[in-house]
Amino acid sequence: MLSLNVHHQISEIPADLWNRLCGTHYPFLRHEFLHALESTHCVSPEQGWQPLHLSIEKAGETVAVMPLYLKNHSWGEYVFDWAWADAWQRHGLDYYPKLLTAIPFTPAQGPRLGHSIPLDELVPALTSGLQQLCQSLGASSWHGLFVEPELRQQLVTHQQFSRLGCQYHWFNNNYPDFDAFLATFTSRKRKNLRKERQKVVDQGVTLTTLNGHEITDAQLVHFYRFYQMTYLKRGRQGYLTPEFFHQLRQTMPEQLVLVLAHVGEQPVAGALSLRSDTTLYGRYWGCLDEFDSLHFETCYYQGIEYCIAQGLQRFDPGAQGEHKIQRGFKPVETWSCHWVAEPGFRPAVKQFLAEEQQAMQQQISELTTWLPFRNDT
Repeated sequence: MLSLNVHHQISEIPADLWNRLCGTHYPFLRHEFLHALESTHCVSPEQGWQPLHLSIEKAGETVAVMPLYLKNHSWGEYVFDWAWADAWQRHGLDYYPKLLTAIPFTPAQGPRLGHSIPLDELVPALTSGLQQLCQSLGASSWHGLFVEPELRQQLVTHQQFSRLGCQYHWFNNNYPDFDAFLATFTSRKRKNLRKERQKVVDQGVTLTTLNGHEITDAQLVHFYRFYQMTYLKRGRQGYLTPEFFHQLRQTMPEQLVLVLAHVGEQPVAGALSLRSDTTLYGRYWGCLDEFDSLHFETCYYQGIEYCIAQGLQRFDPGAQGEHKIQRGFKPVETWSCHWVAEPGFRPAVKQFLAEEQQAMQQQISELTTWLPFRNDT
């Protein structure tokens, strides 16, 4: 018999217990990452993210944990359901609050559940508990975003809808260096990419890649200014606070990678990524001024070079951006899972997702033809 417990702060669950169940390979599910979001007030009820993290017990032992939030908006999720909210409203129903299992502000597919018992034993109790929690809280639905394939398969067997998305990832075919990667391009595409990189050099920009232990307070201050500039250009503030980044550097520096761009002694741009043993996750970027092609160099090419040097197998540079394809990033499927409490909406949601999935699969197939690689690679 499994029982579910709700926790209103990640700190209510011991860090060693959480990390033992979730592991520390995938950086965003680490207790340290989720705790940094809460303790620096990036995530809070006032921000529309009420933590309701789950622990699941069997015979008095905690056998699973899962991040969970009660949301009263859809910002910071990257799986867009604004049309669903409109549909609920048009029918006189409230879409918010909703329950969400996701990593706030982080569209990176990966584990969403840490567990020590088999999923086929765990998921029936989990889905039943989530549905009961929706009912008790008056939540319209539960959503699990960017879930890993194994969990998705189990959720689908328990009447959860799945939704297909698309991102663009780079894969390392054991390239010895960046030139070997470029050698897989057609001649014209290879020439275009080299021109982009040369433009950065011609503007007098130099770049440095730093691992977390090497990052100084001053460099983080510069980076945060760049990060905020990305949002200020759109007329709003960034989701994350400077304290959040400083706390990550203190608690999980081995998984931070910072690329800084300079003109002379002056830092002008930066990109902060996180890494696992196999994957680089490009997450945060900003620039003080407009430099031709600097975004591509800082956020993509430096990351590819880092992966090659470190032997990482994949580079996930973040959500969206078809412009990544011509730079060697392949379209890949991402998945989310959904349950809606209102029975009358389930057929419409099911049909919408089926039609969207067909269109998305056709799009991925078409986008794959845009890749810059030679036919013989």
